[in-house]
Amino acid sequence: MPIRIPEHLPARVELEREGVMVMSECSAMRQDIRPLQIALLNLMPNKSRTETQFARLIGATPLQIDLTLVRMTEHQSKHTPAQHLEAFYQPYQAIKNRRFDGLIITGAPIELLRFDEVTYWDELREIFDWTQTNVHSTFAICWGAQGMLNHFHGVAKHELPEKAFGCFRHKTLFPASPYLRGFSDDFLVPVSRWTEVRADELPSDAGLTLLAASQESGPCLIEDPRRRALYMFNHFEYDTSSLKEEYDRDIAAKKQIAAPRNYYPGDDPSQPPENRWRSHAHLLFGNWINEVYQSTPFDIDAIGDENIR
Repeated sequence: MPIRIPEHLPARVELEREGVMVMSECSAMRQDIRPLQIALLNLMPNKSRTETQFARLIGATPLQIDLTLVRMTEHQSKHTPAQHLEAFYQPYQAIKNRRFDGLIITGAPIELLRFDEVTYWDELREIFDWTQTNVHSTFAICWGAQGMLNHFHGVAKHELPEKAFGCFRHKTLFPASPYLRGFSDDFLVPVSRWTEVRADELPSDAGLTLLAASQESGPCLIEDPRRRALYMFNHFEYDTSSLKEEYDRDIAAKKQIAAPRNYYPGDDPSQPPENRWRSHAHLLFGNWINEVYQSTPFDIDAIGDENIR
């Protein structure tokens, strides 16, 4: 089954070009099934690109999905036209009475700020709490994952001496996890961050399970069953060129930055980069969608009911 997104969203053209099945409103209405309701809380500056990245991954699954794009209520984006936000996004305050089978919370390039210095931190904390009553499963990414882990468990983020930047090899630590079904023993993941959480600081009594990690870049994926959440600190959703564009931008700004590791052939930035994470990215998001589908109540209004957790 395909993904259903707003009719004129720019991501639609790119997804259709790639062969991702995108469903029209009329076609969706003819299908006698309940599509999964997935929301994307997009905190990234380039919202159009991020929409495409995540829609590509969740749209490749065999289930019909309705994607709702969500933004912070008062925060004004400097990099996305107001017309785009007005046409395709709903502020959190407008959707907070709805229920969703799944919620993806993206990262944001603000990780060197303290959490309480972020202008929308209070509303984001409200959203974290809202997931416990109105969302069946939450998938938080990078800074969003750090924030949610800090909010619920008090886990700190730590500034790194230099940016963790490149494609790092990670180990599958819990192969029996349904989220890692089909994963290799080790795999590459794009990493781009200035901060980290540390495995030895995870509270032992919180029920957290470290599913994947790297000797070089630390924890990658944590499951939090009590909060019905996954925390991913890296960027499986990245396009082939994402790390290159970050590197080129930093070089143009005359920043001191090393080339992303294990990304260019022979670590030579003059060569076109290679994508060696795409298959595992689709596998992880496909596994997540499958787990949501298998466990969410058919009556969406029952989400949040303690009896079905």
